[in-house]
Amino acid sequence: MNRSIKSALLSAFIFPGAGHIFLKKYFIGAILTGAACGALYVIVSKSLERAMLIVDKIENGEVQLDIATIAELVSKQPIGDDAQLLNISAAALVICWVVGVVDTYRVGRLQDRKSLK
Repeated sequence: MNRSIKSALLSAFIFPGAGHIFLKKYFIGAILTGAACGALYVIVSKSLERAMLIVDKIENGEVQLDIATIAELVSKQPIGDDAQLLNISAAALVICWVVGVVDTYRVGRLQDRKSLK
């Protein structure tokens, strides 16, 4: 299997930047990995924050311990700044992933061509 395919698969299925690190392009790999980690941090922290608010409402007795009620609270869309931040973070994560896959394939093909010469 070519290095281009291996690196693209690493970036696609492991994490953005993994393919660059495999190709020894550490700087670009670190940038993609850092950006993806930052986006994931925002998404996970906002999700946990929302889950803890629901738990607090249950503990305070504001919401009954009923699966339908909890499912309704969980499925409500975030509003305001949180919604915008989550949308930006999700878009950044997808962009990092796509750029990682495409660029590792491109760089891997260049390295494959150089190794054949």
